[in-house]
Amino acid sequence: MLNDYERKVLRILYNYKGIRRRFPTIHELTVKTGRGKADIMAALQGLIAANYITWVDKSDTANIVILEGWERENEQPKPPATSQFERSNDISYWTEY
Repeated sequence: MLNDYERKVLRILYNYKGIRRRFPTIHELTVKTGRGKADIMAALQGLIAANYITWVDKSDTANIVILEGWERENEQPKPPATSQFERSNDISYWTEY
């Protein structure tokens, strides 16, 4: 499961490539995320380790290949289960309060 920052970097890479037809530079990623180069490199290494991207020639971000552009369905956090009202036709709310 990706942490929030890795997910943010993945979405930036995916959307940037789709709109501008190139990957953002490290400087552009620092501007878009508000973090430093070390944090961006750590996020990219995390994406490589989780097999979301491949990046063989690390001299430039133009060499990044996105394998999956979004988080896998089975790894997404699940919202807590909420119970439905037991009595949907109950008017006690309107008559007792």
